[in-house]
Amino acid sequence: DREVIQRLLTTPATWAVVGLSANSARTAYRIGAYLRDRLGMSVVPVNLRGEDALGEHGYLRLADVPGPAQVVDCFVNSTRVGAVVDDAIAEKDRLGIQAVWLQLGVVDEAAAQRAREAGLDVVMDTCPAMEAPSLGL
Repeated sequence: DREVIQRLLTTPATWAVVGLSANSARTAYRIGAYLRDRLGMSVVPVNLRGEDALGEHGYLRLADVPGPAQVVDCFVNSTRVGAVVDDAIAEKDRLGIQAVWLQLGVVDEAAAQRAREAGLDVVMDTCPAMEAPSLGL
């Protein structure tokens, strides 16, 4: 939905980037920096080691993030993203989560449906750095 993508990329928000670590060679690192530096978003790293990234404190899981986080950006394998979406649904009210963004190549229709049923916007199988230029951002 182009309207959802445009709103998410143009509304200042905090993005919990699941898969963002200190490894600057990873796509999550580059896109996290893009969200922060080009789109003006705040970024919260969530990764398996809870390590800091991009000068921000990192967390092991969404349940550890003190909040708020309006968007959960998922840089995990399609076979693992369902659990991340379920965590986002569970933390929705506490963190103020409004959307889940499944990155390019990350597809889980059942998880997307659960998120929609929980009232979250869903973007799937695309990347902010691909979408922003097409919106003139």
